[in-house]
Amino acid sequence: MNTLKTVFLMTLMMVLFLLVGQALGGRTGLAYALIFSLGMNFMMYWFSDKIVLMMYHAQEVSEQDAPRLFRIIRELTTSASLPMPRVYIIPSPTPNAFATGRNPEHAAVAVTEGILSLLSDDELSGVLGHELAHVKHRDILTGTIVATMVGTITFLARMAGWSLFFFGGSRDDRRDGGALGELFLIIVAPLAAMLLQLAISRSREFAADEGGARISGRPLSLASALRKLAAGVERIPMTNASPSSAHLFIVNPLRGSSIMKLFSTHPPIEERIARLEELAARGFAP
Repeated sequence: MNTLKTVFLMTLMMVLFLLVGQALGGRTGLAYALIFSLGMNFMMYWFSDKIVLMMYHAQEVSEQDAPRLFRIIRELTTSASLPMPRVYIIPSPTPNAFATGRNPEHAAVAVTEGILSLLSDDELSGVLGHELAHVKHRDILTGTIVATMVGTITFLARMAGWSLFFFGGSRDDRRDGGALGELFLIIVAPLAAMLLQLAISRSREFAADEGGARISGRPLSLASALRKLAAGVERIPMTNASPSSAHLFIVNPLRGSSIMKLFSTHPPIEERIARLEELAARGFAP
C-alpha cells in the first residue's frame, strides 16, 4: 500500500508541475516543468532522507558515542526482525524523534538531545518502537517524500507571490494565463499541500503507536512518553522546525494555538494515549 502511495505522490508531483508550468509559460513552461519534475522525483527518491537529516543538523553516531541508544534500538530491531538502522542525534533541547529512509534496509532513526535526557529507558524504548514501526510499515519513504513535496510547493508559492508583487502590472504573459497560474500557486497549492500532509500522516500515527507498543511490549511506557513529549514541545518548541516536515516527528514540533491544532499533522495526544491505555487494558501479544 505504501509503495502505491509513493508512486501516486511522485506522479501527483509531476502532474502538478506540468499544469503550473503550462499555466505560467505555455509550451516552454511545460518543457521546463517536465525536466524539473523528473529531477525532483529522482531527488525525492534517492536523497529526500538526507535532505531532512541535513535540515535538522542531525549527526550520525556510533555505538561508542551513544551506547544506551544503540542498546535499546538493537533490542527492538531484533524483536521486530528489522535490520539495524543508521542512528542520528539532533542537537536540540526539544524532545522529539523521527525515522526516515527509502526502505528498512536504508533506514535512519534520529532523536534529539532533549529526548535522551527527558525519557526513561522504558519510555525511550516505546518511542523508538514507534519509529521502527514506521520503518516496518514502510511509512518512511512516503513521509519523507511528502515533506519534500510540501516544501517545494510552499517555495514555489512564495516565488509566485513575489513575482506577482514585483511584476504584476508589467508582464505580457498576463493575457496568456500567467497571472492565473501564479494565483493558483499562491492560494490553492499551499492548501493542497496541507491537506496532503493531513491525509498521509494522521492515520499512520495511530498504526505506528500500536506497532511500536507491540515491538517494545510497553504500551503504557509509550503513553507516558507521549505525555512528556507533548509537554516538552509546549515548553521548548523546536525553533528550526519546518511545517513541511513536521509530520515526520513522533509529536508535532511546532507549538500552535488551539485553532491551529485542528489542522495539526498529528492526532490529538489525548486520543493516542487513550488508545494505548485501551490496548494495555485488554492485553495484546507483542
